Amino acid sequence: MFSFSSRAEISIELNIDDDELETNIEAYLSAIPESQRYLSPAFDSRLKSEVSAALQALGYYHPEITIETDKTSDEDAEIRITVVPGMSVILKQVDVKLSGDAATDIEFEELLADKPTVGDRLNHKKYDDFKSSLSNLALKRGYFDAKFSESKLAVSPSRNLAFVTLHFDSGKRYRFGEVNYTDQQIQLDRIRSIEPFKQGDYYLVNELGKFNQSLQDTGWYSSVVVEADFKGAEDAVIPVNVTLEPSARNQFETGIGFVTDTGPRLKLNWNKPWYNSRGHSIRNNFSMSAKTYEQSITYKVPLSDVTREFFELSSEFIRETQGDADTKSVALKASRHWKYDKGWQRALSIRWLYEEFEEVNDDKNTNLLLPGIEFNRLRSRGGAMPYWGDRQSLNIEGAETFLQSDIDLLRITGRTTWIRTYFDNHRLLTRIDGGTLLTSEFERVPTSLRFFAGGDTSIRGYGYRDISPKQEGKLIGGANFATGSVEYQYRLTDDWWLATFYDVGDAWTNDLKWKRGGGVGIRWGSPVGPVHLDFAKGFDVEGDNRDKFRIHFSVGPQL
Repeated sequence: MFSFSSRAEISIELNIDDDELETNIEAYLSAIPESQRYLSPAFDSRLKSEVSAALQALGYYHPEITIETDKTSDEDAEIRITVVPGMSVILKQVDVKLSGDAATDIEFEELLADKPTVGDRLNHKKYDDFKSSLSNLALKRGYFDAKFSESKLAVSPSRNLAFVTLHFDSGKRYRFGEVNYTDQQIQLDRIRSIEPFKQGDYYLVNELGKFNQSLQDTGWYSSVVVEADFKGAEDAVIPVNVTLEPSARNQFETGIGFVTDTGPRLKLNWNKPWYNSRGHSIRNNFSMSAKTYEQSITYKVPLSDVTREFFELSSEFIRETQGDADTKSVALKASRHWKYDKGWQRALSIRWLYEEFEEVNDDKNTNLLLPGIEFNRLRSRGGAMPYWGDRQSLNIEGAETFLQSDIDLLRITGRTTWIRTYFDNHRLLTRIDGGTLLTSEFERVPTSLRFFAGGDTSIRGYGYRDISPKQEGKLIGGANFATGSVEYQYRLTDDWWLATFYDVGDAWTNDLKWKRGGGVGIRWGSPVGPVHLDFAKGFDVEGDNRDKFRIHFSVGPQL
């Protein structure tokens, strides 16, 4: 039973022994304009007409329809509609013929496998959808002269039979012609290397979309329009026009934020998305908080496969308080990057690191040359607050004294994070992190390469990097770490979620002692990114703070 929204309260009880037919009838009745929803003989006639149309759409041309009305007031009523569908119309003949270049196109062969078949019940929507799919596929694959030479659906209600005739002439398949560019500030050979098709290849509309996205991904342009030039098409060859507007040569970004791990934070970025006509770019990043000062510059050089391979040179200076130690480090890095299908990326690098650090009132410094390899993948659906996604990463670095490093070491870290949403309102996040450091001279390992745990993105309920081995009561970092987290979120409104979580892990050198934390929180999908506010308790906190809750606040992505 369902009710109309109208001046009168009219409820309709529909009696029919077929869920598909019932759903279609309700859809037709709901489309009656509100101005016509009032008790009258004309309204009864309209109801019967809509029920008949809904049944005919699914192949039933001889229904028995009974309408009974019980008035509950002058304007209000309960209406019972009883439907006996009768026999359905069956497809007696299906004559589908394909001519032109599409006759040998495998995509059309697969589509024809889903054509209506003799003996099927007539369904007007399926017929219309199949007919439209022929035209749509032709446009996507470059058959711009395609047409139906014959298109007919004949129905004989008296015999309960239908006859389908569809003769589709695709004509010639068009090929890509010359690609014409406007307003390019980057050398033409660099841009042409991005083209996903060659002149003479068969037209595919998806290739234009892929080309558009690749040009945007370079960062060289503020606006990209890639479109086929139908007016310029000749002899089944269609040119492509690309309209480009260069990005501003200098881009500045400033920001002020706050997270409980490091306190207030100031950020300033100065980027040059295209430094020269070869498409090189420069990123300058500066950030400062109560515990950290970071400054870096990166020079990026696209290689022959512009969007998938590049080389980077970078320098970095960091001053940071980690645990109970102050550190200063300078690093220079050269890296070669590859992007693969399905989101995977690989990088080979060599990094020089010089770090001065304090350990239990003893000032130390270490010089390292660190060759490394990194693999990572990010997949995400749903914008800044994704409903589905995951991230995986693996990083391996090593140092050897024969390469002029002060010590030998091997450092391995890995991370996997997953987000899945069930039934729209139930979101599950899981995370596992781990790492190990192999060396015979741990006391000379820089603080930045040691492992700590605790904080907003580690084990909540504990302070930032408060979990690690101690020496004379001071945190010095560990040779190993492992953390894991499970978080359940329930949607309160469109952008607000209630969360509950449980974290576990440790950073250690010799003795592993799991630290546990848990609590509840709020998530807000704000315009600037996800906002996280958590109230957490560390179940294994020692000392005076063991019974206290900690507040964790941060802004940023969850992957």
